Amino acid sequence: SLQVKWKGKDLFDLVCRTLGLRETWFFGLQYTIKDTVAWLKMDKKVLDHDVPTEEPVTFHFLAKFYPENAEEELVQEITQHLFFLQVKKQILDEKIYCPPEASVLLASYAVQAKYGDYDPNVHKRGFLAQEELLPKRVINLYQMTPEMWEERITAWYAEHRGRARDEAEMEYLKIAQDLEMYGVNYFAIRNKKGTELLLGVDALGLHIYDPDNRLTPKISFPWNEIRNISYSDKEFTIKPLDKKIDVFKFNSSKLRVNKLILQLCIGNHDLFMRRRKADSLEVQQMKAQAREEKARKQMERQRLAREKQMREEAERTRDELERRLMQLKEEATMANEALMRSEETADLLAEKAQITEEEAKLLAQKAAEAEQEMQRIKATAIRTEEEKRLMEQKVLEAEMLALKMAEESERRAKEADQLKQDLQEARESERRAKQKLLEITSKSSYTQPMNSSTPALPTDLPSFNLINESLAFDFKDTDMKRLSMEIEKEKVEYMEKSKHLQEQLNELKTEIEALKLKERETALDILHNENASRGNSKHNTIKKVS
Repeated sequence: SLQVKWKGKDLFDLVCRTLGLRETWFFGLQYTIKDTVAWLKMDKKVLDHDVPTEEPVTFHFLAKFYPENAEEELVQEITQHLFFLQVKKQILDEKIYCPPEASVLLASYAVQAKYGDYDPNVHKRGFLAQEELLPKRVINLYQMTPEMWEERITAWYAEHRGRARDEAEMEYLKIAQDLEMYGVNYFAIRNKKGTELLLGVDALGLHIYDPDNRLTPKISFPWNEIRNISYSDKEFTIKPLDKKIDVFKFNSSKLRVNKLILQLCIGNHDLFMRRRKADSLEVQQMKAQAREEKARKQMERQRLAREKQMREEAERTRDELERRLMQLKEEATMANEALMRSEETADLLAEKAQITEEEAKLLAQKAAEAEQEMQRIKATAIRTEEEKRLMEQKVLEAEMLALKMAEESERRAKEADQLKQDLQEARESERRAKQKLLEITSKSSYTQPMNSSTPALPTDLPSFNLINESLAFDFKDTDMKRLSMEIEKEKVEYMEKSKHLQEQLNELKTEIEALKLKERETALDILHNENASRGNSKHNTIKKVS
């Protein structure tokens, strides 16, 4: 509950302590009074402020000042996270203009921060259906379905594998800080001639814009070139350091707005000067702690990555052993079936050979009897021509029968020999099948434990106790110098990768250009495209107009 005597600083410190935030100089407590934004003053009692009379009074804890370079200035992870959430909301609410191709890239980093590494088995089609990732202006500008947008976001999301949440959020901020409207507070003003203009206040200085063009300032005053800023009632005065340059005067709509402008000018100017001096002892300590924490997290990620790799290898080995066991079982089953078929064939051939051999013996016996009958007939005296003729016919028939019987006997004998040979081959095949089965049985004996419901890994695979021991040793053996070299190497790799970033953005822009509905382009879209075609960026534009 809010104490009656509490000053703004008491309430602000309570929020910072609750969040564990130490980089307090970027933030403030914002409230709205009569459609005008105001910030709680640290040295003034909370209830003495001109706050709304309705209860409860709402204060928003927000970034009041922005860094020039997020990666160099934002030390704590909580600070980075708060900036990420605020900037993402401003982009989605279209308070910061973001071109379509950059919106897709930023969305992919937001997905990486929320979901971790892309896994096609988990992150299936439609997993981003409920997420708000792109400004409505971008979605309306193209004839593209939600599925088409998701496909393009996921393609980039898959490339961010290995980035932790804080790294993905920092990549988001590094891209967002180059957007023209990032960190700029705009105020409606009039110059001495009464011309309506916009004043922009940000980390780099003061900028004057046409009301219809918030992207490109007409003139800029960097903080290091401003000698004095003051206001009297509604008139505001900017005195440049170079006395040859005219003093710039303008009027704002309300006195309250002038106070706010002056607050933002003083705060941004102080931070601008602080960045160009040596870090305070507190900031040095925070940066040292952040480096140690980053090193610890990096080593923890490496340890987890190694454990994951070992686990995946163990699972692959187990799967391979299970597959091999199934293969051996199938081979054993096939060998058993082949053996049974061989035994059945051998039995049939043996039976057939015996029958054929008996038939051959019987035919041979009949042939012998026929020969004897022929000899007996020849020896018999023939008394008449008729008997002789009949006898000759009988002799001829007997000879034909004997010849036929001899041929049949010879054929049956050959068939018996062939069957004996087939039987021998069948028995040889049976012997080989038995030997094959014996080999398979002896091979599969070592995989016998795999038949249980949870297959055991072979004993030669390293256990996780052993993994833990080796990791503990690696952890002790790792020195900060080597880790620093690794971090430096990552920076170099990022620099090389960032060269291709603009090419990737241009590729996506070209790819979706055909689906653009030109009639839906906003004034800011047109202005951005004109700036891009001229090669103008946020920083070189400010240099030109300073």
